[in-house]
Amino acid sequence: MLVSWKWLSNYVDLPSDRPEVEDRLSLSGLNHEGTEAPGPENGLTEGDVCIDLEVTSNRGDCLGHIGVAREIAVLYNRELKIPNVTLAASQADVASLLSVRNEDTGSCPRYTARVIQGVKVGPSPQWMQDALQAVGIGVVNNVVDATNYVMMECGQPLHAFDYSKIADKTIVVRRAVAEETLTAIDHKDYALTSDMCVIADAAQASAVAGVMGGADSEVNDQTTDVVIEAAIFLPLSVRRTARALKLHSPSSFRFERRVDPVGLDWASRRVCQLITEIAGGSVAEGVVDTAAEVPARDAIELRLDQIERLLGIVVPAAEVDRILVALGCQCEQSIAEGCGSFVPPPWRHDLTRPADLIEEVARIYGYDKIPEDSPIPVAPSSKRVFDSATEKIRTVMIAAGISEAMTPSVVTKGLDGSLSPWTERPALMTQTPMLKGAKSLRRTLMPSLLQARANNWAMASIHADLFEIAHIYLPGKTEADLPEELYTVGFVCGCDFFTAKGVIESLCQMMGVSGALQVEPVQRDGFVAGQIVQLKLGDADLGYLGVVAPKTLKQWKLPGEVVVAELSIPAFLAQAKLVPQQQVVSMFPSVERDLNFVMAEAVRWNELESIVRAAVGNQLKAVTYRETYRDPERDGKDTKRILLSLQLQKDDATLSGEEADALVQSVIGDCRRKLGAELLG
Repeated sequence: MLVSWKWLSNYVDLPSDRPEVEDRLSLSGLNHEGTEAPGPENGLTEGDVCIDLEVTSNRGDCLGHIGVAREIAVLYNRELKIPNVTLAASQADVASLLSVRNEDTGSCPRYTARVIQGVKVGPSPQWMQDALQAVGIGVVNNVVDATNYVMMECGQPLHAFDYSKIADKTIVVRRAVAEETLTAIDHKDYALTSDMCVIADAAQASAVAGVMGGADSEVNDQTTDVVIEAAIFLPLSVRRTARALKLHSPSSFRFERRVDPVGLDWASRRVCQLITEIAGGSVAEGVVDTAAEVPARDAIELRLDQIERLLGIVVPAAEVDRILVALGCQCEQSIAEGCGSFVPPPWRHDLTRPADLIEEVARIYGYDKIPEDSPIPVAPSSKRVFDSATEKIRTVMIAAGISEAMTPSVVTKGLDGSLSPWTERPALMTQTPMLKGAKSLRRTLMPSLLQARANNWAMASIHADLFEIAHIYLPGKTEADLPEELYTVGFVCGCDFFTAKGVIESLCQMMGVSGALQVEPVQRDGFVAGQIVQLKLGDADLGYLGVVAPKTLKQWKLPGEVVVAELSIPAFLAQAKLVPQQQVVSMFPSVERDLNFVMAEAVRWNELESIVRAAVGNQLKAVTYRETYRDPERDGKDTKRILLSLQLQKDDATLSGEEADALVQSVIGDCRRKLGAELLG
């Protein structure tokens, strides 16, 4: 925000020590970026300087000279001088000259219009030109310059239309229609979309609401009657439109940071007063206002002991009252009684709770008055369960040689459609592409990690095994259901299927998951048939593990076999025991036995494992899958061999060979009866 020192003096008696004012503004939240003295390269006149202040996004009230003057007045306990506005009476009534219809209150909650007749458009007076040029605003003519002057004065954007160019003398606030275009006052054509708010007449769009006016209705030397627009356009609507059109202006900058819903009437009358003074004409009686009543703001209760508790110092009650009232708050009850009640001013949208008022007191009273050793109580903190879980996940992944990656949450349609194990419903779309060609909110981390692996492969990083912990966005199961935002961990590696499954089992062990990991074959597009499984912990869906089909890998030009997996972190947390549990370690030796079964192809490993565990009981310390082998000539069609290892151990004695053999025979018998499996001789 560029501020003219000379212009600022119209609203407050400025201290003589300008550098001190700049420092105090910085300490109070308006950071001083620099000061520019008069020179041939700028429009500053002798005796004036331009101060550059950094205005944060929550302080839209300081995007005008009056707002900055109010800060100085409060800091130095001086009077704020706001110009009085009086408009001469007129015979014409604005209602007979113009009608306004607001069809988009969601983007424009309030729209006002005034009509000035008989103006003579020409150059602005020198004092106005000097003021505008001092803050980097170009001069156009006296009408347009007056609107810019008031905008830089109070922060309320305004616009002037040529009254004669408004079809049917009707202004309509509406959404743009499909394929509608507008030539703006920068004389460039813009294609509008149906989610953009425009100001139109009965025939066509005349301005992009809150962003820029149209060339067809701009004020020129032949203009004699003008319409003055003062409105409230909501930040989200303006920001979305300006970003989509790549069209940013001083007006859009201010609307994006909110303007004063009450002060716009003062701004409208102020610009009419200036125009009649410098361009002649008369203002039609009244104003067309689509929302004359602005909702009142609720009072905020503030206790004196709250201030001391948060700041660590005692601020006198009288000083608290003075600061808040000077900032524009309405005092309903003085804080001198221990608990005060204050109604925030309409231009301070950021004041909504007691802590906000305390911050205002602190920055005006002076942060420098708070001692460095002020005793502020600090409560002990601890890590969230989620943070502890993700730390353990990272530990396992890095130990497995998998590096962490970060990929965009918005992907292209082609990338999104390559793999989607969680859902077949179409992805959620953003209204504005976050990246070129990318509008789909990812439904899985898998394609993004494959793309990252391909990028690393292209840069000669052959062993690019990657993992990511991030959100995915799943559409609702039906049109009526809300979408789901799910935190997952995904990884991609060049190992085989069972090595990747071992990584997942290590994750379960590290997370303290007591239940067995269940594997169920499923069918999903983009994976090798028979090599994609759904992982479960009890009845909870944990995620998916599979080998990517060679046809799918072609779009990334990745050679060799690639395994991907994605797991739901909430499903982990539901059964995790993140605090390590003590386990008794047997002091007696274990016995290992290898068993090679011939069984039907349809038998799954988890079925076999469950039967083995049930047959041995608590003397089984581990059952480990070794390999699968198929020999149709010897064993027959639709059969396979599975080699597994048993680790048998007692906690209270040495397991004898006879006892181990008995346990093995129990396993063989149960597998034969329940699965039809035969031990290979």
